[in-house]
Order: sequence, then structure tokens, then C-alpha cells
Amino acid sequence: MSKFNFTKTILKNLFSKPVTLMYPFKKREFFERTRGHVKIAINECIFCGICEKKCPCNAIVVKKPEKEWEINRLRCIQCNSCVENCPKKCLDMGKEYSNPTVGPNTDNYHA
Repeated sequence: MSKFNFTKTILKNLFSKPVTLMYPFKKREFFERTRGHVKIAINECIFCGICEKKCPCNAIVVKKPEKEWEINRLRCIQCNSCVENCPKKCLDMGKEYSNPTVGPNTDNYHA
């Protein structure tokens, strides 16, 4: 009986489309509510520091005198807390994921 089940599985897989995508050639379409990584419109930011205070993993550092905004991508857990609490709505959660890295991944933005 097990040989019959196995043959049925082979025939089913032989005549069906592949489940996976050919990655470099065909990119994946992300869902509407996918949380990729935090983006900032640095020209709209007022450097109030609320995003830094609301971040549960301390991934964001705001330096108001230098007008600098910094995020550690490896610490960020994509919780969307900083985006929801930004008073100017200059933060956005992008759908695409950040590129994989081996070392520290910190992005600095200056106004």
C-alpha cells in the first residue's frame, strides 16, 4: 500500500507547478501589511526623540543638536511602535526587508 501512495505523490508532483520562485529572476510580492524595515523622511523630522523613547529595544538614537537620527537594524524588531508614535509621521514601515549583513548594521541620517 505504501508504494501506491508514493507513486501517487510522484505523479502529482510531476504534473504540478513548482512551489518556489526563481529568486534572482522573479522577486517575491510582499503582502499589504508586511513589516520590512523602518524608513525615515529626514527632511520632515523635528528630532523630538519620541521614537527613541517608545522603541522597546533601544534601536533608535536621536541627537537633536547635531540633527542626526540613527537606527541599529540588527536591534530593531519591526514592532512599528516608533512609526505609530511619531508626531510628524515622518517614519514609515517599508515592505521590503533590509539586506543581510555580517557586522554591525547602523544607518545614520543627517538633516
